[in-house]
Amino acid sequence: MVCDTISHGALKSEEEHRHDICIVGRWLHAQNFIAATDGNISLRLDSKRVLTSPTGISKGMMSPGDLVITDFAGNKLSGCRNPSSELAMHLLIYRLRPDVNAVCHAHPVTATGYAAAGLPLNKALLSEAVIGLGSVPLAQYGTPGTSELTDSIEPFVQSHDAILMANHGVVTCGADLLTAYYRMETVEHFARVALVTELLHKQVLLSREDVDKLLMARARYGIESAGAGCPITSDSSEPDRIPLTRSELDSLVEEAVRNDRLRH
Repeated sequence: MVCDTISHGALKSEEEHRHDICIVGRWLHAQNFIAATDGNISLRLDSKRVLTSPTGISKGMMSPGDLVITDFAGNKLSGCRNPSSELAMHLLIYRLRPDVNAVCHAHPVTATGYAAAGLPLNKALLSEAVIGLGSVPLAQYGTPGTSELTDSIEPFVQSHDAILMANHGVVTCGADLLTAYYRMETVEHFARVALVTELLHKQVLLSREDVDKLLMARARYGIESAGAGCPITSDSSEPDRIPLTRSELDSLVEEAVRNDRLRH
């Protein structure tokens, strides 16, 4: 009997990592985040190797033996199948983010709808999204499987854990595979709530003060890399803000923590 659960952590055996990728592939398929042979999943095995889903197979039907090992130049080291055609996107993220050990790419319907409409998910609507993701920027369209795609997401990789890709889908990353998968779920949930507010023709955004408190809570929870880009936090009394860089966010978190200590 195959266990359909996985645990947090990147320090696992290759066998465990293969099992985890197959489980996440089934989850993505069951959630309708992918169709047919769409999507791709990878893990950083060590400093020289990446374990990735293969191309041309439903990610909901993979077995551990279907997975492929490559080096960080994308050369296949082992496996009966060929690696994902979008592996270069994963390798870019690993190169720019040494804190990342797993990457998921999928096409969740609502979030991908925002991407196809040319709209980022960058408004402070949900406290959980602010804590877990910050903003989800929109990268310009790039042809899948080409350098256009990696070029389009590169400006956002170092400061965001989730990125919308115009007319394409979503890519998320994390310190381990479960975190990367959870972020994909959070992006889609965020998109669904945002869509409902737009259908209702009313959005009540969190204030700057509200967001500062959430950033302080993020520091308490030990979430260091998640969503370095801060959401736009406009309300009736303040203008829209441009998403913050990682260093600007770190400064805000430190200031919020200091202020909290002074109040107590």
